Amino acid sequence: MFRVEIAKTDKDRESAFSIRKKVFVEEQGVPLNLELDEHDETATHFVIYTTDTPIGAGRLRETDAGTGKVERVCVLPEFRGRYLGNLIMNSLEEFAKSNELKKIILNSQSYAVPFYEKLGFVITSPEFMDADIPHRAMEKILN
Repeated sequence: MFRVEIAKTDKDRESAFSIRKKVFVEEQGVPLNLELDEHDETATHFVIYTTDTPIGAGRLRETDAGTGKVERVCVLPEFRGRYLGNLIMNSLEEFAKSNELKKIILNSQSYAVPFYEKLGFVITSPEFMDADIPHRAMEKILN
């Protein structure tokens, strides 16, 4: 059984950071100083658990009035293909709606654009590089 929880304690946040380090730093080669940034202090962090083991993470932060930015969405390799990306994105979106955000934006790695399109996001930029990885900006208007 999988569940998504909002990180409420330092231990919860460290679980999110640990997952992110494994996926983005170790697997994808993103420098640690780019992966963990100044927004980690103020963002709302989400962690996917199976029993008590953290296996995925993501964060949401408000960038402008009414706009939330989804960032650092990831799932450990051995748990991919189980719709856990959908699970965490649905949790992030519900949180955004409950906080009266009108739009959510994100920068998707280019290979993941189809995943976000299936969730209702649309591309809003040409391809650009971030941490030497191709990305596209995307957004979704919330009802």
